[in-house]
This record gives sequence, structure tokens and C-alpha cells, in this order.
Amino acid sequence: MRLPRFPRASVRVKATIGAVAVVALALGIACAALLTVTRHGLTDSAERTAKARAEAVAAAAAKGKLVERLAVPDGEDSLLQVVTDDGRILAASENLTGRGPVAGFVPSSDSGAAARTVRVTSAAADGGAAASPYRLVAVRGTESGRPVTVYAGTSLRTAEYTARLIRDAMVPGIPLLLALVAAVTWRNTARALRPVEAIRAEVAEITERDLGRRVPVPASRDEVARLSTTMNDTLDRLEESMDRQRRFVADASHELRNPIAALRAHVEVAIAHPQLLHGDELLSDVVRVQQLADDLLLLARLDAGDRPDHTLVALGGLAKATVERRAGDRVPVTLDVSGDAPVLGSRTRLTRVLDNLLDNAQRHARSRITVTVTAGVLEVTDDGSGIPAAEREHVFTRFTRLDESRSRDAGGTGLGLAIARDIASAHGGTLRAEEPREGSYGGPEGEGPSGGARIVLRLPTASVSTALQA
Repeated sequence: MRLPRFPRASVRVKATIGAVAVVALALGIACAALLTVTRHGLTDSAERTAKARAEAVAAAAAKGKLVERLAVPDGEDSLLQVVTDDGRILAASENLTGRGPVAGFVPSSDSGAAARTVRVTSAAADGGAAASPYRLVAVRGTESGRPVTVYAGTSLRTAEYTARLIRDAMVPGIPLLLALVAAVTWRNTARALRPVEAIRAEVAEITERDLGRRVPVPASRDEVARLSTTMNDTLDRLEESMDRQRRFVADASHELRNPIAALRAHVEVAIAHPQLLHGDELLSDVVRVQQLADDLLLLARLDAGDRPDHTLVALGGLAKATVERRAGDRVPVTLDVSGDAPVLGSRTRLTRVLDNLLDNAQRHARSRITVTVTAGVLEVTDDGSGIPAAEREHVFTRFTRLDESRSRDAGGTGLGLAIARDIASAHGGTLRAEEPREGSYGGPEGEGPSGGARIVLRLPTASVSTALQA
């Protein structure tokens, strides 16, 4: 049975209609099954009774004790008749006296009896006639050497009456039961959906300026409670994202203010006193603004889920090309490649990660920077002042500088490590500031923050990456 669909109806209406339809279907099946079982049971009982009587009459006929008027139990509506193969009536019960053969079917040669349900008009007790259903059984026998057929029938009026009684008792009650089911379902659905309505109303009142509100969580541990918890978790993430976006916009505005102000000052000086214009300073401010704008644009793309085409990239070869390109940096870079399993990623983005790590190391290193590459791992270490353990996660926050005493030109924009981590995450990897290896640069500086910084990039190798993407 295919239930009707109501695409524009409410959940309450759909649940109520569905419950009523299912209960109506179940009641219909149950009623039909009960009537069928009852009818078959009573019919089988009547057939067994009729067969026993037919066999008794056939046995009497075979012994030569057949009487013309066959007796049936008092008060019972039954039929008995003995018919020869040529249609003559040898014996019959009182209600078939003067009647022709009650039926024409006979058992097959390999069966002892045959049964049919027939309607027979017999003499009624009040002298009239009535057509009644009977379960009629035919049994083959002999009488004085002649083959005969004995018919015995048991009335099925009791079976019909019982079936009618069941039908008359159940059918009027079905609408009342369905109405009760509809009322209970309507009420229970309203009660079940009350928390959902409260959640909807609360969410409808939440705006971007009021993200601190949360939906109520029911005390029950059902699906609605889990929905509320999930909704609150989503609101937590949304609030955190909005706060991060606000801080990002505020920090970006703050970072742009100084170079733009310097550019304005240089332009004003150039307009008023062209002979005092310093091209190098103006170019430096322009480069700084351009670099900051590029960083902000890249972060926006990463936040939007931008994923460039990935190819097989050898970290060792990438590191070698990057170090050679930066041969003129303040601090020389030592490269150590001991394993070069390829990774699946964007060569341009991964080069950006290494450039940002080297830029950070160049700002803090005293005299040495080392790039170490093993299978799927790239480390950048320096002999600078190091990163305190409590700040090793904070350094990856956007616009973060640990040494506020540095000038902004020397200290960078505070976006390099944040960009590097976002790129690593987009490649399914991690970027962390970890404890320097003991004795990295010898002496007491090989321990703790004074031992320099150690930033480790870990990426899944090409075999693992390919399996994950497949």
C-alpha cells in the first residue's frame, strides 16, 4: 500500500495521517484475517462432521441396513441422501424427501471423498422453504452390489452468522479507533515538536550581533536533545568564526594603517617638496602594502576552501630549489635531505610554506638555519631566541608577534606562520612548533627556548594521500 504524500503539510499533519493510515491498514488486515480464519475453521469443522455421517451411511448401505428415511440429530440442520449412478434416490433425510439429487459431483477414483460448498433449498420447520449454505461431502459406497454416492451436508449458517457478527462488531469500531489514534498522535506529536519549535524560535531571534544566545537543550536524551546540542555546537563555531573574522578585519585594518599613512606622507612630501622625495622608502612602503594585501587575499582563499590542482611533489627537490633561490639571505641555510618520498600537493603552495618558514627563521636566527627533509617531513630550525613552550601554538594565530619590541618592518606582518599552517591543513598535514632537539646547536643553548626554534611540517606521503582521495 502506497501512502499519500502531502509535501506542503506540517510534520504534525503528516505524522497523524501516517499513523491513521498504518493503523487502518493493520486493522483491515487483522479483520480480514480473523474473518478468514473463523470461516475456514467453521467450514472445516462442518466438513468433518458431514464426512463422518456420509461414511456411516455408506457403511450401513454396504451391510444392507440402509433405510429409506435417514435420520439426522434433532435440532440440527443437516442433509443426507443416497443416490445411484443412474440418479435414483435410495434414501434421504426428511428435509430432502421428494427431492432429486442434491448434487452431481462424485469423488475421484483415487480419493475417498469430495466436498463442495453449495446452497440448497430445503423444507423449513414452518413448512416453507429456505436456501441455506451447506458444506456437502460425497462418499462412494455400494448397496446390494450397486455403486452409490452418499451425500451428507452440514449447515454453514452458523459460520455465516459468526462472520457477520465479527464484521458487524469490528467495522463500526474501526472509525472510532482511528479517530482515537489520530487524536493521540496529534497530541503526542505536538508535545514532541514543542522543543523543536522552541529551538526554531530561538534560532530565528539570533542575529550576527547576538551570537552568544543558545537554544534550550531538553532534559531527555532523545533526538531533539542531540539536535539542540549539535545546534549549540554549530553556534559556538559560528560565533568563534565571526569573532575571528572581526579580529582579522580589525588587525588587517590596523596593519594597513601604518604603511598607508607612510605612503600618504611620502606623497604629500613629494607634492610639496619634490627634491626631498626618497624613492627607496616609498618603494619599501608600497612593497609592504602589496605583500600584506597578497597575504590577506591568500588567507581569504584558504578560508573559502580554495584547493588548487595537486601533483606529485618531491619535498627534497622543492627545498633545494627554494634554498638556492634564496642564496643571498642574511643567514645562510644548510640543507639536509635524507629521504624524499613524494607528497601529493600544490608545488606553489608548498613553496610558499617553506618561504614563510625561512622568512620567520631569517628574522630570528643568529647565524645558522637548517632545513631537514625526510619522508613526508620538513623541519626548519634556527639558532635564535626560540619559542617558549607556552607560546608554541599561539605563534600560528594571525597577526601574532612574540617580540613586540621589534620594529614592524623587521617583525613582519604576523601572517606568515598562519598562512603556512592553513596550507598544511589544506594538504591533510600538520605544522607545529616543537621542542628543539637536545644539543641542536651545542652548549647550554641546546636546551629550552634558548636552543632556537624548530618548526615541523608533516605531510602524508603520496601513497597515503592517493588512498585518502580515492
